[in-house]
Amino acid sequence: MRLPRSAAGWTIAVFGVLALLMGAIGLLWPEALLRLLGFDVPATRAAGDHTGTFLTASSMASFNMGVYYLLATATEWRSFFRFTVLFRLVTFTVFSIAVLADVAPGRFFGVALWEGLGAVATAVGLWWDGRRAGPGAAGGGRASVAGAVPAADAVH
Repeated sequence: MRLPRSAAGWTIAVFGVLALLMGAIGLLWPEALLRLLGFDVPATRAAGDHTGTFLTASSMASFNMGVYYLLATATEWRSFFRFTVLFRLVTFTVFSIAVLADVAPGRFFGVALWEGLGAVATAVGLWWDGRRAGPGAAGGGRASVAGAVPAADAVH
């Protein structure tokens, strides 16, 4: 696997690794993930409680998303980087509302904050990369680093 070639790429890589790890923890040790997110873990579950099913599904989604983010980093897929900024801000908003509406525990706001700060970090990284490339760079200053392969040409 290649190391990220841009500041924005590093933010996407960090999120990808953490999403992959959190997904793996949720699949292998679901109680630890629930505690980490601020949820209570009862000794037994009532009949009809599908927490385990939901946790398995969301953990697998997190694991897969981590893989997607790492692939986007390896190919320097800048359109994906920009796309994540908007949707991580949406996620921040939805998770914050869940905490404020008492749908989720207060500690879950940490997840919302992680999403919001991640979106801002990627946006700053994209801005920084654009400044470093300069106005004369291919793609109108959107190239990340001199000599970097454009996303459309990165896939072999």
